Amino acid sequence: MPADRFSTATRLKALGEQAAARVYRAKRRPRRNRLTGRAALLALVMCSLVVALAYPIRQYISQRSDIADQRRKAQDAGAELNRLRDEKARWQDPEFVRQQARRHLHYVMPGETAYTVQDGSGVRAAQKGSAAAQPPWYEKLWDGVDAADRR
Repeated sequence: MPADRFSTATRLKALGEQAAARVYRAKRRPRRNRLTGRAALLALVMCSLVVALAYPIRQYISQRSDIADQRRKAQDAGAELNRLRDEKARWQDPEFVRQQARRHLHYVMPGETAYTVQDGSGVRAAQKGSAAAQPPWYEKLWDGVDAADRR
């Protein structure tokens, strides 16, 4: 038999020794857990930070939303103020006042003749007792003044 060839028994014995050495090394070396003490502590700290910061972050976002709403309301109020200033300036113009008095109060200038055209539809609706018949605005105004006077 050549010297480089081993018998089956010798080979099995060598393989057994190698396997035994591997098992011994595996037992000798401490097996590392995936979750070490440091990792567990880090996870605990991170969870506590998330829990501790959740409420303040929610409040911060809510307050930012409230601030945006207030800014939008202030901008709307500024636009309304500008519109009212323009309307006030228009009412300072005597020609605009005359125009509004003609349109809403049916005023006429001296020397003019006023005509009122009636088609009779308002009279029939009032006679039928229809709820659709609306009293003129000045009657509503006077009724409001009377109601306020009775209080």
